Amino acid sequence: MDQSEPTVATVNTLQCSSCGATLQFAPGTHSLKCQYCGASNEIKTVDAGPVVPVDYQSFVSAMNGGSAAQQARVVSCKNCGASTTLPPEVNSDNCVFCASPLVLSDAQTKAIIRPHAVLPFIVPLNKALEDFRAWIKGLWWAPSDLSKLVSGNAQQFKGIYIPHWSYDAVTVSDYIGSRGIYYYETEYYTETDDDGNTVERTREVRRTAWTPVSGTVGYEFNDVLISASNSLPQHVANRLEPWKLGELVQYNESYVSGFRSELFQINPERGLEEAKKRMVPIIRNAICQDIGGDEQLVEGVQTAYNNLGLKYILLPAWISAYKYQNKVYHFTVNACTGEVVGERPYSAAKIALAVIAGIALLITLFVLFKK
Repeated sequence: MDQSEPTVATVNTLQCSSCGATLQFAPGTHSLKCQYCGASNEIKTVDAGPVVPVDYQSFVSAMNGGSAAQQARVVSCKNCGASTTLPPEVNSDNCVFCASPLVLSDAQTKAIIRPHAVLPFIVPLNKALEDFRAWIKGLWWAPSDLSKLVSGNAQQFKGIYIPHWSYDAVTVSDYIGSRGIYYYETEYYTETDDDGNTVERTREVRRTAWTPVSGTVGYEFNDVLISASNSLPQHVANRLEPWKLGELVQYNESYVSGFRSELFQINPERGLEEAKKRMVPIIRNAICQDIGGDEQLVEGVQTAYNNLGLKYILLPAWISAYKYQNKVYHFTVNACTGEVVGERPYSAAKIALAVIAGIALLITLFVLFKK
């Protein structure tokens, strides 16, 4: 199954038994709510215990063998390539990630892989809107017309579950290096004193004695998160961390009803390589602690990654993609913690005027000081 295409999908949208409209998961609850008649239904879940990782290699083998659990109808964005399945009652919309209009007549049915777990929305839409408006008003050096062009209404915000890989591993690292121990030597030197005489003085100089070392360290990693999305800029996804992973629940379609849910674009093999990059500095720190001494040199490391575990999880975010002078900016809210990450334009004119004013102030202060 090809996962190279950016894809967003909403699966098994649930219908209201009273009026037939879409039931949408209500953030901060464990209920589905009808947006039209107000009916509310408790999500019935079977206690399957804590969310635990699956064997990494078994998952990859099954995935590459073409295993897919569900079908979703998706429509591709002509501008950025992301694909989206919209709730049934929506007959027009814009792309979540680039704000371009979507052509719904081009929708196609595609196979998708069922996630292991989902972190349900906690932050409601009205709180995300409130944060967005406050953020816009508080921007320094923003273009004067930005707040007028970006109104921050509910239609601009989309609730979306962003795919992530969560990796567990037990690492064993063999290393070679050197341990540095500080010692001090007395050094003699000459200098000229205030009377012009050459005098001899002493001072203590720190030296380092190096000793070759080698050893083995182990480390247990849990929940090393890697965003599996290319649609949301990686630096934005990283700034949304941390997530409340203790509140993950077994995947249930009810929690994504009424929301978009993006499929992974970064496969688990590539995600593992990114996870290893995040593990490297932690392993290096463990090695330095094992070496001891005052300084450490790590000259070579061989690491084995054992007991590899994996979870395919969906994490919630409110996203507003807005355009200013033909460039796309994102405002994103971690819908679990409320963490806000905003991208914004700057006014070159305002910055230039501020610089000129600063220079003028410095000149004025200099003149006054001279007088």
